[in-house]
Amino acid sequence: MIVALAGGVGGAKLAHGLYQTLRPDALSVIVNTADDFELFGLRISPDADTVMYTLGGVANNQTGWGVAGDTWQTLEMLGRYGHESTWFRIGDRDFATHIMRTEQLRAGQSLTATTHTLTSALGIRAWLLPMSDQIVATEVETPAGRLHFQDYFVRRHHADEVRGVVFAGIESAHITAEVDAALGQASAIVFCPSNPIVSIGPILAVGGMREAIAAARVPKIAISPIIGGKALRGPADQMLAGLGYDASALGVARIYGDLIDGFVIDQADAELEAQIAALGVRVLVTNTVMRDEGDRRTLAQNVLRFAASLASDDATILKELTD
Repeated sequence: MIVALAGGVGGAKLAHGLYQTLRPDALSVIVNTADDFELFGLRISPDADTVMYTLGGVANNQTGWGVAGDTWQTLEMLGRYGHESTWFRIGDRDFATHIMRTEQLRAGQSLTATTHTLTSALGIRAWLLPMSDQIVATEVETPAGRLHFQDYFVRRHHADEVRGVVFAGIESAHITAEVDAALGQASAIVFCPSNPIVSIGPILAVGGMREAIAAARVPKIAISPIIGGKALRGPADQMLAGLGYDASALGVARIYGDLIDGFVIDQADAELEAQIAALGVRVLVTNTVMRDEGDRRTLAQNVLRFAASLASDDATILKELTD
């Protein structure tokens, strides 16, 4: 079993590469749910849905989010009625996901069970696991006050200076039995190239998560989402800088610290290899930009072979590969 920790678009791309490279049932993806929120009375799970749509082959690859070929009649009608929340773009098919999720949650199902129902309906054989069944909300401290992550990221186009990040409710959140079991069965753990502050950060902050990862005696590999000091997508670089971190691959490696054994950086950051290695982790320099599905598979294969090279028993990882 390969376990991946993932946030939004970048995480979804590598998770998809792993899904195409591994036996489908040999992958578990622990997904960030701290950017979940309620809108139109519905529970929205942006990161989980991005990963789910990508693994299910229905994602809109042009935007990186939402469903391919979706229409916008519901949102347009809400706008006609004067609803103020049409800033968050939800397509008609996307609405169906949120309706189904909310209905099951209100009927008493856990978020984990509800997510399994949705992924099964899309024919996904990998396990998509919410980081916790408890509600956690990422809030961003800015000069305009404390904002829910979606207000900061989508509504205000992440233009505000970031002065702090808070995970509201994290003190009551704990890992699920499914997450604990996946980590216990892992032959490698992969930190996808997602924002280390607001995508991977909340996952690691869940009660019991760091301990379960640290207890797993398997290779733990992280891929930098920062290339040449910039995030390919989203505000990771400006968040790192705003919070006092070095906005670079080296800065990301320092954040993960001794939780990881290996770190993957892009060729554009090759000059940082020695500095990162000095932190006590092995470094792989390769292309990490995933422009198409071929790039996703290639990066996934490189990451898995890198993990195998660090494993005491590389056959355990390599036997999971489809090729």
